[in-house]
Amino acid sequence: MRSRRIGEYDALLLVSLVWFLGKFVRYLFPPLFESIRGAYGVSNATVGTAFTGFMIVYALLQFPSGAVADRVGPVRVIVAGALVAGAGSLALVVDAPFAALVAAMLVIGAGTGVHKTVSVRLIARVYPARTGRMLGAHDTLGAMGGVAAPAVVVAVLSAPPALAAVLARLPGADWRAPFLLTGTLAVALAAVATVRLAGSPAATGAADEGDDGGDPGARDYLRLFGDARFAAFVLVTVGFSFAYNGLVAFLPLYLSEAVELASPTASLLYSLVFAMTLVQLVTGDLSDRVGRFPVMVATLGLAAATLVALVSLPALGGGALAAGAVVAAFGLGSHGFRPVRGAYLMELLPERLAGGGLGVVRTLLMGAGALAPSAVGVVADAAGFRPAFALLAVSMGVAAAVAAGLWLTESRE
Repeated sequence: MRSRRIGEYDALLLVSLVWFLGKFVRYLFPPLFESIRGAYGVSNATVGTAFTGFMIVYALLQFPSGAVADRVGPVRVIVAGALVAGAGSLALVVDAPFAALVAAMLVIGAGTGVHKTVSVRLIARVYPARTGRMLGAHDTLGAMGGVAAPAVVVAVLSAPPALAAVLARLPGADWRAPFLLTGTLAVALAAVATVRLAGSPAATGAADEGDDGGDPGARDYLRLFGDARFAAFVLVTVGFSFAYNGLVAFLPLYLSEAVELASPTASLLYSLVFAMTLVQLVTGDLSDRVGRFPVMVATLGLAAATLVALVSLPALGGGALAAGAVVAAFGLGSHGFRPVRGAYLMELLPERLAGGGLGVVRTLLMGAGALAPSAVGVVADAAGFRPAFALLAVSMGVAAAVAAGLWLTESRE
């Protein structure tokens, strides 16, 4: 019984561990910026631009990875991505010119960029009756990579003498050491996934299943937007992404300048947004039980209401406790929406277009998320942070309202 149960969750565990490593290696870079800058004698702008390149490559791989998975199956794409990311990580262990470091970062961006879109498709296929719950577990484990990375960097850079002596015997004994660990684990996970998932339903693509619709083309994916419900839900995801990314980029500054909290307090409250990630386990499972829209409308409504409350805090004279409660509630609403979003998209998309269709949506929402920080910065410079955050509240409110409209029209059909 026990071995059968472990086998049942192989797909979830393996793709979630790969996602954990993907998030882990992404969030290794920001805490290491100072070390990289010192090692190469480059500026903050140069290091920041290199990381921007990493993220651009990551974003550009969303649609191609999904479209390829529709043809060859998601497992092959996930394994290839893990191997590419692992190779990039291991390349960073070698002391090389800065241009080589940037190239390795771009390789890692490509390897990690193929994962999320494809893994959502795989999980929806393997666990059709529990998609929300499984996506909640997948996203939660991935988020832990972002929590673990800074802690590992601190441990390596401030290692006690005994541990430092051990690390000194390894390649890349300085700030590069975490990449040796990441690269090794990525290659090992790719090998295990190949063995454990080959030949399973998770591994097949449209061609493997004998789909007689032919290989999907760009027009097939564009036709998805002719479905009014699909197009409306894309608007929901774009509005959410714009609001969430705008807040995440400027919340510490907003709390310190608009709410007038001390900078250390603002930073502490900022961490509450990410600490609420475990709510995904609850909302994903709940959406499997009561339906997608009740949970989506509740979570988006909570996120929109807390943004309105955040904009009102300076006028109401709210202090640190009030700000903390609002920020925590925003974290609950925003993280709670994520697994339900993925589960519903997989229900909307035809099986043969699921990977590429999800890739198109993720490209659009990531594009909106990328524009949000600049939009908030422009409005904040011109009119102040409160109007800028009011713009985010409107965006989240529109997302909640459209989701509610989709729920109402669904109940009438």
